[in-house]
Amino acid sequence: MVMEKLLIINPGSTSTKIAVYEGDKQVFGESISHSTEEISKYGSVGDQYDFRKDLVLKTLADKGYDIRTFACVVGRGGILPPIQAGAYEVNEDMVWQLRYAPVFEHASNLGGMIAYEIAKPLGIPAYIYDAVAVDEMPQMNKITGWKDIERLGHGHNLNMRATAIRYAKENGKSYKDISVVVAHLGGGCSVSLHYKGRIADIVNDEDGSFTPERAGALPMGPFVRKIFKEGWDEKTTLKQLKSQGGLTSHLGTNDSRVVEKMIAEGDEYADMVYKAMAMNISRNIAREFPIVSGDVEAILLTGGIAYSEKFTGMIKERLSFLAPVHIYAGENEMQSLAEGGLRVLRGEETAHTFTKVIV
Repeated sequence: MVMEKLLIINPGSTSTKIAVYEGDKQVFGESISHSTEEISKYGSVGDQYDFRKDLVLKTLADKGYDIRTFACVVGRGGILPPIQAGAYEVNEDMVWQLRYAPVFEHASNLGGMIAYEIAKPLGIPAYIYDAVAVDEMPQMNKITGWKDIERLGHGHNLNMRATAIRYAKENGKSYKDISVVVAHLGGGCSVSLHYKGRIADIVNDEDGSFTPERAGALPMGPFVRKIFKEGWDEKTTLKQLKSQGGLTSHLGTNDSRVVEKMIAEGDEYADMVYKAMAMNISRNIAREFPIVSGDVEAILLTGGIAYSEKFTGMIKERLSFLAPVHIYAGENEMQSLAEGGLRVLRGEETAHTFTKVIV
């Protein structure tokens, strides 16, 4: 059997991670760092495209890889208009959307663009898989108390869905036959309900718990008054919510390991805040149960903080009465992208086709 060789590309704000897989085994991986000085030369994320693509190709060449040997290229999915879970083959419409009309600027928008431009001259497919933009929630689940604002399905879909698929495989089931709640625990946290083969609901870090960096859901009155009092514009307000909230706001760090060290040294306030974060995440996991009238067979905890026995222990203590709690620590993004690409190459899944959306 010919071994499938895949190139995986995962752009982040200050780095571009690349990996080479032969089948489901990683044989090479590197994180290419980008300094603030390099990034600041570009007016937008899309403008960084050639710079990052050239670095990817140079790194592969320096390591002796012939790009003509790849069967496909898989890039991290960007912030597109709402799409389905699974694979999408990158086409001209998607590249246009990511370059000129993404929902908002994000480094992950470069994943599909770079993958396409490497794959196209080689005559091989480029894919994205389980992008942040996946939104499969029924319309009823999106309704809020204000007609003009809907809940969004955005979240850590790549890792959460991969974790659900892994759980199904380990238990001899199809993803379509399980009913699980998955919580991604990282700098941001998302909770998702996987039911009958779809991401039926998601609580992301805009309407969920506070996290190491995110403020999460806040009392509206005090928050609105705070914005006006401080005179914050949109950019400043979003920065406060997305990167200056949670543990960062309370304790001055976004590192849960530092917080656990503070607790071990007797910091009672750190202990209370950490317990509050676990309680709030537990509350949001429990929020998903009524959607399927309690028909949930397991709770799965994943992400970087899931390595902490202390933190996952607090969640287990609060939720074990609802369903068994299983730990799948780590973000596993590169592996998840590779496994998604492999399923398409092997005919186990069919890639969707993207059509651009002009607003």
